[in-house]
Amino acid sequence: MARNVIGLAILGSTGSVGRQALDVVRALPGRFHVVALAAGANVGLLRGQLAEFAPDVAWARPGHESRQLAADFGTGRWLPMEQIVARPDVDVVLVATSGKAGLAPTLAALRAGKAVALANKEVLVVGGHAVRAELAAGGELRPVDSEHSAIWQCIWGEAPEAIARLTLTASGGAFRDYDLDALERVTPEQALAHPTWVMGPKITVDSATLFNKGLEAIEARWLFDIPLGRIDVVQHRESVVHSLVTFVDGSVKAQLGEPDMRLPIQCALTYPERVPVELAPPLDLAARGALHFGPVDVARFPALALTLEAGRRDGSYAAMLSGADEAAVEHFLAGRCRFTDIAKLLERALDAHRSRTDPTLEELLAAEQWGRDFVEAAVAAGVR
Repeated sequence: MARNVIGLAILGSTGSVGRQALDVVRALPGRFHVVALAAGANVGLLRGQLAEFAPDVAWARPGHESRQLAADFGTGRWLPMEQIVARPDVDVVLVATSGKAGLAPTLAALRAGKAVALANKEVLVVGGHAVRAELAAGGELRPVDSEHSAIWQCIWGEAPEAIARLTLTASGGAFRDYDLDALERVTPEQALAHPTWVMGPKITVDSATLFNKGLEAIEARWLFDIPLGRIDVVQHRESVVHSLVTFVDGSVKAQLGEPDMRLPIQCALTYPERVPVELAPPLDLAARGALHFGPVDVARFPALALTLEAGRRDGSYAAMLSGADEAAVEHFLAGRCRFTDIAKLLERALDAHRSRTDPTLEELLAAEQWGRDFVEAAVAAGVR
């Protein structure tokens, strides 16, 4: 294999980010060798990806269909994700799984000295302490979320002590213009109609509550070693300015681009090189005409304030709230609670949880499960 060919493992290949990562691979023929593909329950799509990209190894969530695919693919080539990421022919691991499933393979990849392109919020929200510890020993984190990729690009070549503040932008999601009373009646179908981005259902609902922006602030704390008190959120409807960095001399850098996840994915996979291929239309500011910014309406987005409070409390609060939100969003999408109940459930969980001062990874994972269980019990009892 030529030295400039990147050995790539994609965890979560059938999800939104994973599929767009494969668009990047298609757009750059000869640049990547897809060593591994791993998926969740969408075994049918994975089967097609295996036929197209012919990886050396693969994995899917255990089940009848995945057992059959494993037999067809070759059981000796069907490996757990923690083993996949440590292979010597893997250079970059894209972690695009959902939930805490990405935590163990991320830690294994960093332990093996790999570059991890991270597109999974829960990895840092739940396991930030553990991830930072592994980074100290080796490995590399490359952000994939558009906001964190923007910050990352803005600070290339800058001294860490020169960074004063980080500002994340938020579109406001599907309900940014709704009357507050109307939020009580919104449907899952309405929540999944994001005005700017095309994403999976969980993150789309989290964008509508702005829970995701609170998670992104916590992620930024771990990614860039910046205290949460120096991270701001501003509403920006057009999603063209993806994030901003303010430096100690008062100057500000921003990263701009059309809202297309393939751009930050490509940046993470090919770093430190910028490759001359345009996967999205270039930004035309004259055609855009104007960009708008404003404060976040905390009355409309109580989940944001709750998530930031969990981050400030530290300990296991953020991990717990991540699990609580997973369960709350599942119930909303299934029609078992209202959209506005999501924030109510998060607030109750935050009030009820008790954290250890310096939790271990096992205690953080237990807290995440505690949050899920708390919401399950609250929904079963009836949210009022």
